[in-house]
Amino acid sequence: MASATAEAQDEATNPFAADALDGLCSKDQLELLDSIDCLRSQGISHYVSLPQIIVCGDQSSGKSSVLEAISGVSFPIKSNLCTRFPTELVLRKTSHIGVTVSIVPHQSRSEAEQLALGSFHEKLDGFDELPTLIENAKAAMAISTHGRAFSKDLLRIEVSGPDRPHLTIVDLPGLIHSETKQQSASDVELVQDVVQAYMKEPRSIILAVVSAKNDYANQIVLKLARAADRKGTRTLGVITKPDTLIAGSESEAMYVSLARNQDVEFRLGWHVLKNMDSETGQWSLADRDLKEEEFFSQGIWEELSRPLLGIDKLRKRLSKVLLGQIAAELPSLINEIEIKSDACRSRLDKLGKPRATLDEQRLYLLHISQSFQSLIKASVDGTYNDPFFEDANSEPGYRKRIRAVVQNLNLEFAEHIARQGHRRQITDPVGQTHVPKGVTPTTRDEFMDHIQHLMRRTRGRELPGTFNPMIVADLFLEQSTPWEAITQKYVGKVWKATKEYLSLTTTYVADAATSKALFQKIFEPALNQLLEALKAKTAELLMPHQTSHPITYNHYFTDTLQKVRNERKEDEYSRIVKDFFGVSALGSVYIQQTKDLRQLVVSLVQRRLFSLCSIQTLTAMKLVANSVGVLEQVALKRFVDDIAIEVIEAKLISPLQNIFSLITVTSMPADLVTGIAGESEENRAEREQLTKQLEVLMKGSETCKHFVGVRVLGVDDGTIQVVHQFKSANCDSSDSDEESDDGSDLPQEDVRTLSERSYGCRSPPSREVVESKEELEETPKEPEEAPKEPEDEESPYYSKKKSKKSKFAARRSFFEQE
Repeated sequence: MASATAEAQDEATNPFAADALDGLCSKDQLELLDSIDCLRSQGISHYVSLPQIIVCGDQSSGKSSVLEAISGVSFPIKSNLCTRFPTELVLRKTSHIGVTVSIVPHQSRSEAEQLALGSFHEKLDGFDELPTLIENAKAAMAISTHGRAFSKDLLRIEVSGPDRPHLTIVDLPGLIHSETKQQSASDVELVQDVVQAYMKEPRSIILAVVSAKNDYANQIVLKLARAADRKGTRTLGVITKPDTLIAGSESEAMYVSLARNQDVEFRLGWHVLKNMDSETGQWSLADRDLKEEEFFSQGIWEELSRPLLGIDKLRKRLSKVLLGQIAAELPSLINEIEIKSDACRSRLDKLGKPRATLDEQRLYLLHISQSFQSLIKASVDGTYNDPFFEDANSEPGYRKRIRAVVQNLNLEFAEHIARQGHRRQITDPVGQTHVPKGVTPTTRDEFMDHIQHLMRRTRGRELPGTFNPMIVADLFLEQSTPWEAITQKYVGKVWKATKEYLSLTTTYVADAATSKALFQKIFEPALNQLLEALKAKTAELLMPHQTSHPITYNHYFTDTLQKVRNERKEDEYSRIVKDFFGVSALGSVYIQQTKDLRQLVVSLVQRRLFSLCSIQTLTAMKLVANSVGVLEQVALKRFVDDIAIEVIEAKLISPLQNIFSLITVTSMPADLVTGIAGESEENRAEREQLTKQLEVLMKGSETCKHFVGVRVLGVDDGTIQVVHQFKSANCDSSDSDEESDDGSDLPQEDVRTLSERSYGCRSPPSREVVESKEELEETPKEPEEAPKEPEDEESPYYSKKKSKKSKFAARRSFFEQE
C-alpha cells in the first residue's frame, strides 16, 4: 500500500504522468508505430484509413473507463453521463509537454458551422481541467440544446511529451437500445451510424466493450462488430464490471465462458477488466490497478489465464495486435496511397499550372492540344496502350477505342444493308424463307409478273423478244430504295459515337470547367460542320443509285450474270429430264423401259410457257430479273466500301486531328483563349488542396515503403507469439497455445513476414525476406537465453475448446453470421 501511495503522489505532482502508456509500445516497436501515427498527424487519415484502436460498446458499458485505464488520461466518468460524440485521443512524442483540445467538425455541417467549430482550440496545463473543457466542447457543438443530444463532430485531445508514443485511440458514443425523453429516435440512429462508420474502416482494431451488468446476448455492440468484421480478425472483446456478478451464479459462469472465447468467438479473443465505481469518489490509476489485481486473485477469476485479466495485460495485447495490424496492412496501405497519389497527379495535370495571364492560358491549351493529338492518333491507329483507354471489357474503355467502334459499326452497316437493303425478296413457295422486317416478300412468279407489267408499260422501239434497257434501271432504283434510310442511320450512329469519344477525351486531358468550355466552343461547332459534310457526301454517293442509269465495268457483273443464267437453265433442264424419266434425282439410274427420246427433245426445245407469253418474252423477263439481282450485288458492295472510305474515313475520322491542333490554338483570338482556359476561383482552391494532398500522400508513401522489408529488431516474444497464434487460428498449426508473459530474445523478424503470418499465411515469403533470413543464418548468433516458463497453460487469445458441447452453445447462434 505504501508503494501505491507513493505512485499516487507522483501522479498528483505531475499532471501529465501516464506510465500506463508504457505497456502499449515496446522500444523495438516504437519507430514503426510512431511513423504510422506521424502520418495521421500530417493529415493522411483524411485520404486513407490508418490502423487505430476504437473503443465501442453499449451506453454505460464502461468504455470511457477502459480508455482511461489504457491511456492514463482521466475522463469525466459519472453514472448519469455518457459519451456524446467521438473522442479521439492523440498521443504524440515531442520535445515539449502539453495538452491541446480541438473540435473537428463533421462534413455534414454547414460552412459557417464548420468555421465556428474549427475555431475551438484550447490548451491545458493539466488533466484536471479536462472535464470542464469537454463540457465547453459540448456547448460549442450545441449538444443538449435545440434538441441535439449527440454529435458526429470529433473531439480531438492531443497529449504531447518526450515520453509519449505516437498513438491514436478513439472513444465512440455508447450504443442506445431505445429512445427516451432525453434521447430521441434520431439520436439512436445517429449514434449507430457513427459507430458503424468507424467499425467499417478495415484497418481499425475494434475493442468491443461488454458490461457484465447485463446479459451480453442483449448488447448491440456484438452484433455490429460481427457485421463490420465478419471473420472477427480485428475485434478484441473486453468484459467490464465483473464485480457486479454474483459469485457462483450462472451469469458469472456464462461470462467466464465468454472470456475463454467459447461462446462469441473473436480471433483476438477476450479480456476482462475491473473498473472503479464512479460513485466511490476520488481515486488514482494506481488505486484502480491495485483493486483490480486484488479482485482477480480470488474466486473463479483466479482460475482464468493471467494474460486474459487486468489492464496491464490488455496494454500488452493491444501493443501486439496493433503492430500485427500495421504489419499486415502495410502492403495494401502503400497500394492505396499510390492509387490516390496517381489520382491526384492526374487531376493536377488536368488543372495545369496557374494561368492568370493570356500566355499562361494559351500555353495550357497547347499542353491540352498535345495530349489530345496523342490520344487521337493512338485511337485512330488502334494502339490502345495509354491508361486513358482503360479496360476493353468495360463500357467506357470500349467507347474510347474509336477505331474498334467504327470498325464494328462498319460491319454492322454492311450486314444490315445486305439483309434489308432491298425492297422485295423472292421467297421459296415450298420452304419457309425468313424475310427481314421492312422487306416485302414475293414469290418468283409474282416477281416475273411485276417485270412483265413494267415491260409492257415501258415498251419502246425494241424488237420482240428483247427489252428496253431502262427496265433494269427502273427495277434497280425500286429495289435500292431502302439504302438511303439505312445509310443515314449508320452515318448518324458513327457521328454520335465520335462525339461521345471526343467528350471522353477532352474530359480526360483537361479539368471539368476547361473541358466543358472547350467542347462547347471548339468541338461542338467542328462536329456540326463534320456532320454536314457527312450528309453531303452521303447524298453524293447515293445520287447515282437513285437518279442515274446503272453503270458498271466490273467483270464480276458479266461473270455472275452468266453463272446465274447457267444455274437457272441447269435447274430447268434437270426438272424436265427427271419428269421425263420419272426419277427423283439425276445421276446413275437404271431404267427398265422403252422411252421415246424425241419427246424429251421436244420438251427441252418447246418448254412450257407462262400464260400467253412467248418464249422470247419469257427469256427477256428472266434476263431482266437476273440482271437486276446481279447488278444489286455489284453496286451494293461498291456502295458499302464508298461509304466507309469516302464518308466515314475521309470526312469524319481523318479530320479529327485537325479539330484541336497546335495551329488551332496559336491562331485563337485572345477572348476565346480566356473564355476556354481562364481559371475560376474553384480551380485555384482545388489545385491548392490537391497539391497539399499529394504532398501528404507522397510523404506517407515514402514512410511506409521505408518499413517494407525492414527488420523489426528485438521484437518481444509477445509479438512473435501473437503472430504464431494468428497462424494457428488460420493454418491449423500445431504450435503450442502457451505464451510467456515476460518474454525472451528471439530472432529478428521482417515486417512483411509478420504481415504474412498474421492473417493465415496468405502468401509465401518474398524473395527479399528469404534472402534476409539466409543472411541471418550465416551470421554468428549470440547464445540465447533459456525461455521462461509460461505463467499459465491457457493462451491469452484462445482457450482450448471443450470436446463436449458447451452448455452455453445455444447462445452462440445468436451472434453467428452467415
